[in-house]
Amino acid sequence: MHKGGIRPWLLMLGVAPLLVACGEPERPKPKTESISTAQDPAAPLATPHQATLLQVFKSPTCGCCEGWIEHADEAGFTTQAQHPADLAGLKTEYGIAPQYRSCHTAVSADGYIFEGHVPARYVQAFLAEPPAEAIGLAVPGMPVGSPGMEMGEEFMPYAVMLLKQDGGAEVYAQIDSAADQ
Repeated sequence: MHKGGIRPWLLMLGVAPLLVACGEPERPKPKTESISTAQDPAAPLATPHQATLLQVFKSPTCGCCEGWIEHADEAGFTTQAQHPADLAGLKTEYGIAPQYRSCHTAVSADGYIFEGHVPARYVQAFLAEPPAEAIGLAVPGMPVGSPGMEMGEEFMPYAVMLLKQDGGAEVYAQIDSAADQ
């Protein structure tokens, strides 16, 4: 029987070293300067002059978070990494239920949250037309092959969840292949 710590199935996926690196260290407040708006997921990625600022709260040692930040930057976002002392507390304050959490939390100038390895195209689509009663999007856990979690050709299908103000969630997008990202 498993009692706390890293779950055995994560060890099999080779994800355990990444989870260990995602500790929880100082908690600045997010900036609220917006540079512009986002785009439709089917459209080309944003150019730098169309960038939207995302504050990314993460552990200073998390490599997969850095990979996601690079993905967001390449998509035209402007990112600022922050290293809060209580990352779990920050997630609670933003209303992210434990079952939807991952290693990092990005927050837009409008206060929308993007938890974990959400592909940039879906962040752009959400920001272009935020659904009513939504607080943001989440990719729970750390799916292999998601942005920042690339491991060669390996890919694990996953869902991008729409997080709602009432604490509920629904599937926003189903990602069945790397091409869907």
